[in-house]
Amino acid sequence: MDDLYPMIRKRTSFHVFPESHELTEIELMRIEKHFSELIALIDDIRIKFKIVPKTETTCKRGEYCILAYSEKKPNYLQNIGYVVEQLDLWLAGQNIGVCWYGMGRTKEKVFDNLHFVIMLAIAKQDESSFRRDYAQSKRKQIEKLWEGSERRSLAEDIRYAPSACNSQPWKVVSKESGLEVYRVKGQRSIMPAMVANYFNQIDIGIFLLFLELSLRHQTIRFKRTLYSEERGEYPFLTARYDFFDQ
Repeated sequence: MDDLYPMIRKRTSFHVFPESHELTEIELMRIEKHFSELIALIDDIRIKFKIVPKTETTCKRGEYCILAYSEKKPNYLQNIGYVVEQLDLWLAGQNIGVCWYGMGRTKEKVFDNLHFVIMLAIAKQDESSFRRDYAQSKRKQIEKLWEGSERRSLAEDIRYAPSACNSQPWKVVSKESGLEVYRVKGQRSIMPAMVANYFNQIDIGIFLLFLELSLRHQTIRFKRTLYSEERGEYPFLTARYDFFDQ
């Protein structure tokens, strides 16, 4: 998974696909093969993927859609975010653009007894269509997402994690012994609160992947502990990362 780290700065969210080319059968087969190489955040949650033409969904973007299905267990949304973002970054490395199409719908709401969660719209793109100046992205200031003076350099990577409607619902508390990751109320969004809550849990899974890629890039060894969100008020403790002696 370490080969995904360079894609943090290449990937971009394709709201339109300006330079689309048809995906070949070989490319589609390569994507399907890659599904089995994705690493789960939570091992005992079953997930599956399916590639369909966009015409089989309500999506109007891209050429194909990748449908993500999952068991409904605690933290299943975080798990989907963590796994599907690996696919997003890998696809960027293949010059295949991605749009997390949260409002997309499919008639096949259940697949192999798993429930539809979210879809990616995809299309082959020219290399030049991907991000060239990531510093121009509208991202949360480091001071707002990172509390503490320890390992602030990690924030330079993780602040570019994608999120629904750019809500960026995360905060990290840094301590000498490790990190605590919280899901906080996202930035103002056009989404109703219940819908935002759904997608923001997926967002946190994406964020955890970015964080772990950055930790590994800096050769920081860690033990991850996940927490189930209890009913209550923000912020919700999502994960703790305890560092080993280097």
